[in-house]
Amino acid sequence: MPLDVVRNSRLRKILSSLEGNWQAEMEGYYSYLALADRETDPMRAQVLRRLAEAELEHAVLWQNRIVELGGERPVYTGNPHGNVDSLANRAGGPMMALRRLEIEESRHIAKYGTQLKDLGDERSIEILEQVIEDEKEHYRELGSLLRGRSQSVRSRKHHIDAQSLLAELLARRSRGRYASGAWAGSWIGDAIYGVNDGLGAIFGIVSGVSGATAGNGKDVLLAGLAGMIASSLSMGSGAYLAAKSEREIYEAEVEREREAIRMNPSEARELLSLYYQVKGLPEDDSAHVVEHIAGDAELLLKAIVSERFSTSEAGLKVPWVSAVSGALSTAVGAAIPVIPFFFMSGTDAVVTAAIVSLLAHFAVGAAKSLITVRSWWASGLEMTAIGAVEGAVTYVIGLWLGHLGA
Repeated sequence: MPLDVVRNSRLRKILSSLEGNWQAEMEGYYSYLALADRETDPMRAQVLRRLAEAELEHAVLWQNRIVELGGERPVYTGNPHGNVDSLANRAGGPMMALRRLEIEESRHIAKYGTQLKDLGDERSIEILEQVIEDEKEHYRELGSLLRGRSQSVRSRKHHIDAQSLLAELLARRSRGRYASGAWAGSWIGDAIYGVNDGLGAIFGIVSGVSGATAGNGKDVLLAGLAGMIASSLSMGSGAYLAAKSEREIYEAEVEREREAIRMNPSEARELLSLYYQVKGLPEDDSAHVVEHIAGDAELLLKAIVSERFSTSEAGLKVPWVSAVSGALSTAVGAAIPVIPFFFMSGTDAVVTAAIVSLLAHFAVGAAKSLITVRSWWASGLEMTAIGAVEGAVTYVIGLWLGHLGA
């Protein structure tokens, strides 16, 4: 093979790898920037913006090297919000998006480590070594954000501007975008839980009654429908009471904090300053920010409540929404194993109900991956296995009870 052909093939391989790196860094840049724009905590928002700037710096390094090697200037082909608006991240909310970014950072580190061995371009390897160190720092900072800390901010060369933090906090005092994202993830999580609960409970009832009555369609249908109605009402009322209690407890805590601020405002200011210092803000800047916040008693209350309870009123569940979503999702799940008995009876109905229910278990398990970081197939298989065991056990118990009653 001619030497020029070999060189051109190797160059194309290098350019392809570098463009992939550039696309990944640009996606990270847009993802961090979108999360920063939606973040209500000013310190966390600044950390995210700084991470976005670092990703952009990496992209510039890759772009310059591509041009130096004679390649064309790359064009970003991804989403303008990165991967933040993917279905999984929308379902799981901002914290899920951060977890997925943390995983992506670890994957980038592993990919870049492989390229160190395979790329064979000296200047690109120098860039890789620099970028890998930065990506490791990003991974640690994301871990700190997920655990509610941001101490690493203090160790970096970037200086936190207390005035900009204050301006951002004041601008966002009446906005609840972060809470809205968390609410959306919570709503979908409740719905998946409701479907799972209804499916599991009624599949167990249908299996047990089928075993006891040899698949008598009428008996199984009546038992399944009764169980579906009872489960739906129970789930709806339980979700309503839980959400209402959570809101009442929150409101009671807010009132206690309001009274504590009224009785001892200097202690409240010191408490908020300490929260900011724990997050990494220098003592002088913390005091400066708190002094401005304390000029508005309600803003001071909101800031302290947000730090103490890691939520806001906008982030609480709405009782009637929880009730409706819980009841309806449970009814949907409960209806699945009952449907075959509307059209058939006996062994055919039992087998059909088992197959449909197990497929539904897999689908619900796969859907759970929207709000977790597990793979859809592993989650689906786990749910299917649990449903199969549940159905088998209740069917055997039903057979046993049927023989006892014979």
